Parts: sequence; C-alpha cells; structure tokens
Amino acid sequence: MDKMYRKYGISSIKAVEHLVLIIIAIATIVAIGQEIVHIFKAGEVALADLLLLFIYLEVLAMVSHYAESGKLPIRMPLYIAIVALARYLILDMKAMDDWRIAAISFSTLILASTVIVIRWGQLKLPYPRPKGDD
Repeated sequence: MDKMYRKYGISSIKAVEHLVLIIIAIATIVAIGQEIVHIFKAGEVALADLLLLFIYLEVLAMVSHYAESGKLPIRMPLYIAIVALARYLILDMKAMDDWRIAAISFSTLILASTVIVIRWGQLKLPYPRPKGDD
C-alpha cells in the first residue's frame, strides 16, 4: 500500500498542484486584462489601478516562483498584503474614521516589520543545507 501511495498518490497531488497553479495564473492574467480594459474605459489611470495591477503582478511572480522552485516564500504574500492595505487606505480614506486609518496603518507597519524580521532571519539564521545539495 505504501509503494502504491508513493507511486500514484504523490504524483496525483503534484498534478493537482500544477493544475491549480495554472488556474491561478490564468485567472490573474484575466484579472489584469479586465483592469486594463477598465483603465481604457475610464480614460485615466488612478493610483488605485496601479496598485491593483501591482498586486496582480506579485501574484504572478509568486506563482512563477512556486512553479520553478516548489517553495512559496512567505514574504511575497506579505508584500501583497501590504499593497492591498495601502490600496484600501487610498480608496476609502475619506470615508474612514481616525481609528480605522490608524488600525490599517499599524497593520501595515506590523507586516513591514514582519518582512524585515523574516529577511533578517534568512540572512543571519539560514537553514542548514541538505547534504545532497553540495
């Protein structure tokens, strides 16, 4: 049973993983196209539009990196979250009360600090390399 799982189970999971990655990439490309059409229909480019395109670009970069290496760097979703919070703040700032603006700003600061701590950890406390990678 264990051999059968290793032969078919793991390869099936990998196939589903690659299929979902392709679906995410296609959906992101469609969303980029829709945003570009929206920009042309509006006849102007707003900062919120650029930030949304940047979010889509980060998603594509994350999918690409994951497809190439099989690893998902935790910093990429954090970057996406920071840009999403900035976009939310820019779009709705006039309708927000002071406490909500402060909370979003504090959340962004926490995410940025998290990126710095993770990067510091990668540089100063790297994982030991497996013996086969030399």
